Parts: sequence; structure tokens; C-alpha cells
Amino acid sequence: MKTAAIAAFVFLSAMPIQPAAAQPASQLATEEFMIPAADPGVQLYVRNKHPRGASRFSADNIVLFVHGATYPASTSFDLQLDGLSWMDYIASRGYDVYLVDLRGYGKSTRPPEMDQPAERNAPIVRTDTAARDYGAAVDFILKRRGVAKLNVLGWSWGTAITALYTSQNNAKVNRLVLYAPVWLRETKSLTDAGGALGAYRQVTVEAALKRKAAGIPEGKKPMPDAWADEWVRATFASDPVGAKANPRFVRAPNGVVLDTREYWSAGKALYDPANIRVPTMLVLAEWDADTPIYMAQALFPKLSTPIRSGSSSSARARTAC
Repeated sequence: MKTAAIAAFVFLSAMPIQPAAAQPASQLATEEFMIPAADPGVQLYVRNKHPRGASRFSADNIVLFVHGATYPASTSFDLQLDGLSWMDYIASRGYDVYLVDLRGYGKSTRPPEMDQPAERNAPIVRTDTAARDYGAAVDFILKRRGVAKLNVLGWSWGTAITALYTSQNNAKVNRLVLYAPVWLRETKSLTDAGGALGAYRQVTVEAALKRKAAGIPEGKKPMPDAWADEWVRATFASDPVGAKANPRFVRAPNGVVLDTREYWSAGKALYDPANIRVPTMLVLAEWDADTPIYMAQALFPKLSTPIRSGSSSSARARTAC
């Protein structure tokens, strides 16, 4: 995770501004919002961190993060490990940083289908719906700060969401960072257990940790034990239903799984990379079994304005969305 944070920060820093010296996390202001999505009745959770007293905001120093297929943004982006989160790291260097939970995740509205047995309904929250939710957060931030564009940061499934959004809204995007980029799949998806798909899936602690360890060489760990314990505590408290169950679980919408079957695993892309006309960076972990390196290698040359592509063999940069 630290490797990815540094890589993304270096990319963001390659702009015509001079980021402020790093500040302690205690010197960051935190604000929380519930904003309306494009669809009536849906509220999205947005969190913001920035240096206390900051009053100047521009396209160069505003960043919006979106999570992957299974877990909310707060435990992906703003989980303090050894006293520092990825969000803290970027904000402490002078950036105005936001995260958003898509509908069905974290503190955002859970679609009514999630209150029913999963098998009663078709998969919910497909990538185009998620991109509309992301767009609602972008518009909220642009209006709030009085700017025309911002920097976009997506993780795993979030890279498909942000790339789709950017391909349709280049004028609102300053730079695009795709961390663990999704592209045409040649191997089995770790989020797809096979069989009929209901509206959502339930992921237990055991299943989550097993998936995080996929692709890690024998004798290595995806993260220190203390980090894993803290991630489990925070993540599995984020679902008000699953937190009370034994064993604990989180519910995750299955729209992303259906999109994988109908698009990425079927040789069809959800967006055209050539329609992305902003500087773009790809970052991935060498041992990532969720979004293997061949995906980034295939996507990179299709982008019209790529900056660089990089990977890390650090187990701590292992992704599992």
C-alpha cells in the first residue's frame, strides 16, 4: 500500500504546483458529507481531508478516490496503519483529498435488493451505475471548490469506473491514476465463485483473507499481521448486517461480477481507452492475482496519453478490492 501511495503521489506531484511540506495527520481537517446521487433516493457518502487552514484549491491539488468491487473506500483508502493512511499521506502534502462510497458499499445507501435474499433479484450496481455515482461526487466537489476539473484515482474495479467516467468526461479530469487496472481477462476472476448470480454476494473474513493471499509467494504475507487485524476489524464493521452475524461478512453488489462475465472475461471492453485524453498512470503489484500484470501491459499501449506504467514486488502493495 505504501508503494502505491508513493507512486500515485509522485505522479500527482508532476504538476505545476509545489506541494506543501508533509504535515502530521493531526494537522489535517476531516469533513464528511452525504450527497445525492443522480438517481432519486440514493445518498452517497463522501469524506474529505485537507491541511487545516487550507483555502486555495485548484485542479492540480484535488484528488477523488473510489474503491474496488468488495470493500468500502474508508478501509481501502483511509485506514490508519502504523498511524498513517493512504489518504493521510496524500493530504499531508498539501492535497485536498476525497473518497466516495458507491451505492451498496460502506455508509452509502444500500439498494432495497440488499434487504432481501440475494437470489430474489438480478445483480445490482453495474459499472455504468457506479460511474454515475462517481460523477455525482465529482460534480459535488467541483461546485464546492469552484474548479473545473480534478484528479481521479481508482483502485481495481474502481479503475474501470474511473476510466469509463473519464472517457465520457475528459473536461472534468486533470489526471487519471489507475491502481491495479482492470482490462480484458485471460484468467479466472477471484470475485466470481461461479454459478447463478444474485443481487449481491456475502464475503466472510476467511474468504477475504484467502483472496488477499492469492498470488503471494510461499513464506510471504500480503501485509503484517497487525495490519490484517485492523483491516478486518474496520472492514467487517462497515456492513451493519454482516457485523452482527457469526461468522461476520460484508455484502457486496454483484453488478461488477456480471460485468466481468459479460465484458472483461468475454473479450469485450466497457470503455475505449483511446477516448481518454488526459495524462494517465498505471500502477500495480507484481504479485496481484486479482488484476494480473498482463492486463496493464495490454491496456497501456491503447491509451492516447499514457505517462508511465509501473509495478512493485512489495507484498504490502498486494491488492484485493
